[in-house]
Amino acid sequence: MTQVIRSNFQDHPFHLVSPSPWPFYTSLSLFTLTTSGALSMHNFSEAYNVFFIALITVIASMSFWFRDIIAEGRDYIHESMILNTASAISTQDLELALQGYNNLHSTRDNYKNNPEKLAYYLSGLLEGDGHISIPSLGSTTLNRILNPRIVFTSHINNLGFYAFIQSELGGIGRFQSSGNNTIRYIIGDKVGILFIINLIHGKLRTPKNITFNKLIEFFNNKYSLFIAESSLDESDFSTNSWLVGFTEADGHFGIKYRPKQDKSETSKRSTSESVSLRFRLDQRLYDKPTSSSMEPFMLKLALFFQTNLKSYNSNNTKSEVLSIYVSSIKNISSIVNYFDKYPLLGEKYNDYVKWTTVYNMIVSKEHLTEEGRLKIREIIGKLD
Repeated sequence: MTQVIRSNFQDHPFHLVSPSPWPFYTSLSLFTLTTSGALSMHNFSEAYNVFFIALITVIASMSFWFRDIIAEGRDYIHESMILNTASAISTQDLELALQGYNNLHSTRDNYKNNPEKLAYYLSGLLEGDGHISIPSLGSTTLNRILNPRIVFTSHINNLGFYAFIQSELGGIGRFQSSGNNTIRYIIGDKVGILFIINLIHGKLRTPKNITFNKLIEFFNNKYSLFIAESSLDESDFSTNSWLVGFTEADGHFGIKYRPKQDKSETSKRSTSESVSLRFRLDQRLYDKPTSSSMEPFMLKLALFFQTNLKSYNSNNTKSEVLSIYVSSIKNISSIVNYFDKYPLLGEKYNDYVKWTTVYNMIVSKEHLTEEGRLKIREIIGKLD
């Protein structure tokens, strides 16, 4: 990569205008114009020719300068529409959210001062709720390359959780809020992105690893680095915390309660009161950025959960969705053992606690008692 091209890169996550030669050329042309004009008034030979050349140069250099100003404005608006429509979250709000999180979530102790465990968790979270943005040369009017960004998107209730993640990562990244319910944790500077690359290298499992390798290639070219490609992690899901992070993003812990129903004109059979549990993970059939199928990965995950992989057409996304659905108590027992070993850290942990409470009641047959059924109804009433 040439030095000229390399100078077009930004080493920061902010919008600063590119260096421009036109102010210097305009100043030089104006000086020549003024000098040749004064000499022309004193009838110096050929001064008029220099005057008209200088005038043309002034007009040309100012035209190119204004062209770049307009282009910079367009680029800034483009970046603003993509990344700055949200407002920044203040440091005070982050500190309060982190304090509240630390007071309520003791599960964080499983990941504090444990970089390897947190790295796998973060890898799963990135593949579920994260996005890697890699601009290319020529994407802006002035041929500048904008910074790549790693962005995690979540509900506002997870602000404390992401503040904890940021604190464990040494304070890298920044936060934005969008609307009333969405937050973004954005890592867009050289130091932060290189830290994440080194942290989760070789720990990704889905086609997002293709985009991750493009990010590595981008940084290798930009900074003359020699970071090796990241290979897919083929280790057993039960041996690390990757699946916890992925579930934090895309998993669902469900409790289904069906009340007693007597025979009626619309129902020829009476049904007894019943309670069932379900664990669900959904993914689109294709990873959009890479157009790669998620089916091979989801088949491995279904095998781990000892269930079949199903699919359905989503009305919301207008696309085919792959679904893993676990409802048998035997298989749920294995899920509980895994999540007890590798706890959830975000808001989904609250759903898991309620879910496992009902699971333990089913195992102990407590759900068959009137007192137990009343307790389950109360738990369901508290579920979102």
